[in-house]
Amino acid sequence: MVRLTPRRGTATLTLAGLYFLLPLAASAVFTVDVPGRGFTTDAYGQLLGAEGFLPSLLLSLALAAATVALVLLLVVPAALAVRLGAPRLRPALEIICSLPLVVPPIALVAGIGTVLRWGPEHLADTPFFQTFTALQNPSFPLVLVIAYAVMALPFVHRALDAGLRAVDVRTLVEAARSCGASWPRAVAGAVLPNLRGALLNASFLTLALVLGEFTVARVLGFQPFAVWIVAASGSQAQLTVAVSVLSLLITWALLLALAFLGGRRATTSTTDRKGSAR
Repeated sequence: MVRLTPRRGTATLTLAGLYFLLPLAASAVFTVDVPGRGFTTDAYGQLLGAEGFLPSLLLSLALAAATVALVLLLVVPAALAVRLGAPRLRPALEIICSLPLVVPPIALVAGIGTVLRWGPEHLADTPFFQTFTALQNPSFPLVLVIAYAVMALPFVHRALDAGLRAVDVRTLVEAARSCGASWPRAVAGAVLPNLRGALLNASFLTLALVLGEFTVARVLGFQPFAVWIVAASGSQAQLTVAVSVLSLLITWALLLALAFLGGRRATTSTTDRKGSAR
């Protein structure tokens, strides 16, 4: 068995970083170094000034925020209820949340498309017709939020399950209840702050999934950022690579911002608790 010393660990992380960063750096150089012209940022200027860039990006961000909220509202109460009241149902919850890994996205979107076509034909004279219309509103397609929430279930459940395993949830809830807190306040004040890391990881994974998802949105006829990227890349090699680099940088920037905000809140909460204790 090979023991991982600090020096070996540093070397391993350095090699891993080079493995991921060197292709990205080479791609970035390719987009700004034009033979015979030297350094130029024309490719990125064309992208940033292209029609649909900002609307598609804002749509993807709105879809990501709504998907994160929906999937957390679904999984967090279910995971806590199973953990506290029905531990025997944990395998059933895990199977349900893992089902999207078995169903390919193309099969999922085929089923969604069939339902969306069936609804207006059979429910035209009922109030549910307006529901189908609202689900497919191009300015904010709620059907994509539902589809993305289903696709994100396995990742969110795994992240939350790991966080719940690391925390004695029952003791925290009983301590808060013994102090007179109601069930919602016990969960919000005692459990959720200790799951901040798990919630942040779940949000990371969901955000990355929504920003990079192409199949469902393309088949259903909507144009969030991932679909716009493919449509805008065209046949120019430099422009295509610039689109890929820009999408990676935007995704990384959003993830870093989310991590910074989560860490800042954690530091503020710790400072407030120390001040209250004094």
